[in-house]
Amino acid sequence: MSEENKIKAAADKVTGKVKEAAGHITNNDKLVAEGKAEQAKGHIKDAAEDVKDAFKK
Repeated sequence: MSEENKIKAAADKVTGKVKEAAGHITNNDKLVAEGKAEQAKGHIKDAAEDVKDAFKK
């Protein structure tokens, strides 16, 4: 997995966690949903990179 893609995936996950936590604190369901979606995007990026790495071997 390229370092750049690792960083982007991690950033998506962290941003999502922050949004989700802020949504819970402010009782904002839309922000919670956005946070969860952002985290999912980060996990998908990780999985895609793992598949790429598997084919490189």
